[in-house]
Amino acid sequence: MKFIGVLACLLLCFTSITQAQKLRGLDKSPMDMAYYPDDFAHDRKFAPAKVGDKGFARVTYSRPAKNGREIFGKLIPYGKVWRVGANEATEVKFFTDATIQGKKIKAGVYSFYAIPNETEWTLIFNSDLDQWGAYSYKEGLDVLRLTAPVKKTEEPVENLTIQFKKAGDKVNESIMMIAWDNTLVEVPVSF
Repeated sequence: MKFIGVLACLLLCFTSITQAQKLRGLDKSPMDMAYYPDDFAHDRKFAPAKVGDKGFARVTYSRPAKNGREIFGKLIPYGKVWRVGANEATEVKFFTDATIQGKKIKAGVYSFYAIPNETEWTLIFNSDLDQWGAYSYKEGLDVLRLTAPVKKTEEPVENLTIQFKKAGDKVNESIMMIAWDNTLVEVPVSF
């Protein structure tokens, strides 16, 4: 009888351990980060003047997938505020003051939204952080709004991608690229 009691206890413990180790599946919209300069994120070889070891900018976002859907104008409606990603609102951190299309923005962290349209997007940097989607977006907390033209990508982009690339000869000049499906928006940013 003792043996059956011990066996039952062992089975109960083994079942608890097995269930505790069970992991949920992969998130369909994985989180990603884009840095400028991007060699800062990968190699840590870059040492920008006046910025220390932080680089100039970081974008934190979730990457939704196209999955055969028509994205802009359908899944993401034209003329409505969008979180530029999935899940939480995208956040941009500037480690130093920046200039975007000739407009200055202070170093800091901002939620990043867009109002997509067919030919241009309105891009929005907002001071209200830690938002889920754009459901609680408050226009009164916008720090900077600007427009950028829409271009067509050479090939469809399956997952939303935000990247920086160097623009010009100086390391403090970049272009933030937002690409998904057949849409590309490029925004010049200098630090």
